[in-house]
Amino acid sequence: MEKDKQRLLDERYMRMAVIWAENSYCVRRKVGALIVKDKMIISDGYNGTPSGFENICEDENNETKPYVLHAEANAITKVACSHNSSMGATMYVTSSPCIECAKLIIQAGIKRVVYCQKYRRSDGASLLERAGIEVVYLDIDVIYNE
Repeated sequence: MEKDKQRLLDERYMRMAVIWAENSYCVRRKVGALIVKDKMIISDGYNGTPSGFENICEDENNETKPYVLHAEANAITKVACSHNSSMGATMYVTSSPCIECAKLIIQAGIKRVVYCQKYRRSDGASLLERAGIEVVYLDIDVIYNE
């Protein structure tokens, strides 16, 4: 019963993260992230350039510019500037975290990561599991077809 409730919450928050990803100006891949604690969204983020930069994520060769921030990093830095704490929170992110974002997630005290698209590399998710963080994959098709 409790697992069913958690699954429904996970699906709802994931749908919200998918919608939040639409804010990204990146062309190649739009990623959204939410940090949820005690059933409250305490932070959000999407991939894009730092504040004050032009909203163009790719160069003339369609390569992602090196200074583009990932959705997870944006959500974590946003919560760091607030009065909230991400200790024990869940992160909902539309793509599985890369290794760099996994390190930030660990340091931010996030205890659970839910994602719906697999990144080309799995080393980030593996690092999270090694750190004792629960990693949950939700099939995006299931989320929208139920």
